[in-house]
Amino acid sequence: MCLVVVCDEPERVVATYQAAGRCPYCGGGVVATDVESAPRLCYVPLCFRVRRRFHCSLCSRRLASIA
Repeated sequence: MCLVVVCDEPERVVATYQAAGRCPYCGGGVVATDVESAPRLCYVPLCFRVRRRFHCSLCSRRLASIA
């Protein structure tokens, strides 16, 4: 029997910049952050994923983008 271990490396911030829009809760500015993660199979990276996350600069609340 073979045991396969898949673990996710902690996320790493690639870039942070000001985004368009306002926070619907407090009216603060929106900051966009690009985050990179790499799931690993026995310590070998399978792929690199870059995700964009949005949060408020005043209340630090995480925001969702509606496209």
